[in-house]
Amino acid sequence: MIENATVSSEYEKAFKLEATPITFGPGASKEAGWEIKRLNAKRVMIVSDPGLVRVGITGQVREIIEAEGVECEVFDRVHVEPTLESLQEAADFATDGGFDGFVGVGGGSSLDTTKVANLVATHPAPVIEYIYPPVGSGRKPPSPLKPLLAIPTTAGTGSEATGIAALDLPDLKTKAAISHPFLRPNHGIVDPLFTRSMPPDVTAACGLDVVCHAAESFTAKPYSSRVAPKTPEDRPPFQGSNPISDIWAGKALEYGGLYLRRAVAEGGDMEARGNMMLAASIAGIGFGSAGTAIPHACAYPIASLKHTFRSPGYPDEPFVPHGFAVIVTAPAAFRFTYPADSEKHRRAAEFLAGKHIYETDENTLPNVLIQLMKDIGAPNGLRDLGYDEDDINDLVEGALKQQRQLTIAPREAGPDELRIILQESLENW
Repeated sequence: MIENATVSSEYEKAFKLEATPITFGPGASKEAGWEIKRLNAKRVMIVSDPGLVRVGITGQVREIIEAEGVECEVFDRVHVEPTLESLQEAADFATDGGFDGFVGVGGGSSLDTTKVANLVATHPAPVIEYIYPPVGSGRKPPSPLKPLLAIPTTAGTGSEATGIAALDLPDLKTKAAISHPFLRPNHGIVDPLFTRSMPPDVTAACGLDVVCHAAESFTAKPYSSRVAPKTPEDRPPFQGSNPISDIWAGKALEYGGLYLRRAVAEGGDMEARGNMMLAASIAGIGFGSAGTAIPHACAYPIASLKHTFRSPGYPDEPFVPHGFAVIVTAPAAFRFTYPADSEKHRRAAEFLAGKHIYETDENTLPNVLIQLMKDIGAPNGLRDLGYDEDDINDLVEGALKQQRQLTIAPREAGPDELRIILQESLENW
């Protein structure tokens, strides 16, 4: 007799992997109209940002889609770091527009905004109700959303492959997320030609995000160490490392080590650009299953608490790019988690370094990361981002709100441990 789906064992014995179908290659964006038509959408909301509109990428995608007879309306007010207000504005636009499909064009901010607009238009509710606890109530959509086609123009977040949308909450001095499998795009089109104009610092920040969340998911707590959910519906989106996520994360780390320096040094190196874009997508598949850990938990308050840092390739508005926010605490975080699984940390360092490492200690992976940071001109640490010792307590408080990430870490990090990690991250070299 086959039992029902209720799980009764003490520890998890199953993991779930859901992957977005991806069309990858130079010029792949020409297939956008065919893909959205295949998804049976007749009137779509294209979500993008003012910068992409100015350089013509958004208009190019619109023309491709309209050539297939699909009606389009563009929402071009994506905020560089989505806030509750900017997401609600996009959601209201989506709700009023009567769209039966969505197309996100841009970096993680545009793709995350598209996901939330689709979510609220399909299942109306205030955005905050869908935010992951403890900030929101973690409301779950009761059924799948409308078709969503994701077209990334950066090589970083991997948002085209995940069911996650992040937002800034300045009043709470942190960031938060909405996470559910139904948010995952129905299809992604990854066209490396769209990244040709990315400045070096943008390329660096995006690539470091790829490297960091790949390393976090590869070294995450194993899925089998988690208490089993009562029902399959209760299985969290971030499940812990598993054999499949390890394959994706390992390959993303390998590509980061091989190609990120080249992509930053020479923007016209399309082999490097293409492989970093591919790394972003496959890393997204990996961490979309396994999850991210301490560096991402710390990155949320780092990005939200102060807005003084400026990076020349980004808009005039001061903010900390996500890849810089995560990487500055990564060396200290992996130094802390090393005792939980030294072998996984060694293998992550090998993937990134591109060579065998026979003798290892808690500094092996941090040192490989620090060398990469130096080589591509990343910030040295929190001081470079505008923080000092007086900010540590506020950063700890913000990081503690990110239990979705902290529970994935292979070693428990409470207030005292986070304080040490953040203090060590003021300067990395």
